[in-house]
Amino acid sequence: MSKRIVLIGAGSAQFGLGTLTDLFQSEPLRGSTIVLHDINPQALERVLKMGREYAQAHNLPYTLEATTSRAEALQGADFCIISIEVGNRFLLWEQDWFIPLQYGIRQVYGENGGPGGLFHSLRIIPPILEICGDVMRLCPEAYVFNFSNPMSRICTTVKRKYPELRLTGLCHEIASMERHLPYILDRPFEEIQIVAGGLNHFSFLLEARERATAKDLYPEIRAKAPAYFEGKPERGLFRMLFERFGYLPITTDSHTGEYVQWAWDVVDHKGILDFYAWYKRYCAEKVFTIGEPSHERVVPMIEAIVTGKPSEELAVNVMNAGYIAELPNDIVVEVPATVDGKGIHPHKLPPLPKGIAGLLRNQVAVHDLTAEAVLTGSKEAALQALLVDPVVHSARAAEQTLETILERQAEYLGYLH
Repeated sequence: MSKRIVLIGAGSAQFGLGTLTDLFQSEPLRGSTIVLHDINPQALERVLKMGREYAQAHNLPYTLEATTSRAEALQGADFCIISIEVGNRFLLWEQDWFIPLQYGIRQVYGENGGPGGLFHSLRIIPPILEICGDVMRLCPEAYVFNFSNPMSRICTTVKRKYPELRLTGLCHEIASMERHLPYILDRPFEEIQIVAGGLNHFSFLLEARERATAKDLYPEIRAKAPAYFEGKPERGLFRMLFERFGYLPITTDSHTGEYVQWAWDVVDHKGILDFYAWYKRYCAEKVFTIGEPSHERVVPMIEAIVTGKPSEELAVNVMNAGYIAELPNDIVVEVPATVDGKGIHPHKLPPLPKGIAGLLRNQVAVHDLTAEAVLTGSKEAALQALLVDPVVHSARAAEQTLETILERQAEYLGYLH
């Protein structure tokens, strides 16, 4: 079925080529027009050239276009996939991470949660709001999928400004359960039915059942998981949360630790540093080629919308509408969903254990004030977002950190006043 699918940020070889590969492998989407958009014309041209050569070599019935004009790209779009970053990713990330540390704020990573997550959000949300504003003007019925981080803060802010936008945030961290549970439970993942949810990068496995019988598998998980995870990297906080709260976190210490005020004492710091060094080197040295699937879930979701054949998704990021009763309805949450010809239908989670609910509630004001800071350009709201963050221990450190970041990143944060 012919559709117009727009990839924003397609000059990124990892995103552009991986998503093109997924689309090229889709039978239901054959005949579609794929539009590549990026602000970097050289990077865009490289991805376009590789995509066209691959499509021609494999006789694929797709029309492939590229443009640096967002208005041109979005005109008549049915689907829009966003994956952008702002500025020098790793230079800015290291400022987000290490400047708070210099003032004594013990954050363990600095990408999505804590002070680093705030600064990342303050940079990246304004351009994403501009993209979404163009979607509302040019193709308001389009489905929009966001891959950019910090996922929860981005999507919360966008949905507050554009509540009618068909926006869904997607993150592959839930795939960790597909990697671990078959080994813990000694059975194929296809035989396991799971329910997980919370906030992006701060989500928990709430239920695990045998698909055929509905038998509760959590007693077996609790018995076998400690031995399975023993010695695995980045698992200090992971094990502590599992031991004290009784439920498996979805992701590793680097991500989960950004949201927990006592994480510094228990995370595997070496594992986090080793992973960051590997990831930075990987992004610099990896030669991405077309033909390597991305393993993201966006194309199966588009196929379900186009064909009407339902797809079960383990995690989508959507504005809460009672899906997690313990959290307010004006922030984005991560829950399972069904996707079909009528759209994306999030599932209501079972009641959260009190401890898990408490951990998640600690982030509500942080997300709320981040959105306010971006939407109003308020430096005061940005400072308040730091002061309500459980990771921040000192008002003076928060003030000094914010002032230094505003000075170093003035090019991106000059709108705050």
